[in-house]
Amino acid sequence: MMKHVLNIALLLFIPLMGFSQSIEEINKSIVGDLDEIAPFSEGLAAVKKGNQWGFINEEGELVIGFRDDLVWNKTPNTMNNGIEGIGSPQFKNGLCSIKKMQDDGIARYGFMDKTGKVVVAAEFLNVSQFNNGYAVGIYESKSLRGKNPFQLKIYDYAFTEIVVNEAGELLWPIQKRDNIVMSKKLYNLPELQAQMISSDLLKVKSDNNKWKIVKPKLDN
Repeated sequence: MMKHVLNIALLLFIPLMGFSQSIEEINKSIVGDLDEIAPFSEGLAAVKKGNQWGFINEEGELVIGFRDDLVWNKTPNTMNNGIEGIGSPQFKNGLCSIKKMQDDGIARYGFMDKTGKVVVAAEFLNVSQFNNGYAVGIYESKSLRGKNPFQLKIYDYAFTEIVVNEAGELLWPIQKRDNIVMSKKLYNLPELQAQMISSDLLKVKSDNNKWKIVKPKLDN
């Protein structure tokens, strides 16, 4: 034990492997002042500074700058496969979840690629990460009904849980979704009730909390 202590002491006070620099100098940071560093996924690792995240590559280079639209949760619910289950930003099938706050104060979600370009528009109320080239999201459509006495616009909404591909194309309607209130004060993130379990199979939960297996036609 004493021998190990002496060795460590010597390393602190003599040049290391012929180098004359200090320990601090030979361990100069590539990217510093980080609050969190996530594990690597698909060759990139998310790094957090304040409330913003960026990505480093396996050389330690910051290849996607810090931004505030990446999806993460301080206390993720890993039992859910939607937005609420994401702890730190990560790439799956080459895509990473992003969010955009809309004028109604409710976030919509989409995806960016490894260059930081948004390739699937943020138009889903909730969406899974991609798996085998597909994701499941809750898509909203709305139509203007008219205006109220205060001249505020009133919309009729329809919601569909749907399969989407990496190009953002809506491929297959799974089921209609009801009881989603589009008011900032009353809004709750709707939970996904379907999930891709293989490249061509879905599991879908019905209103009675029973599951079924569905084989959608996803050729495009």
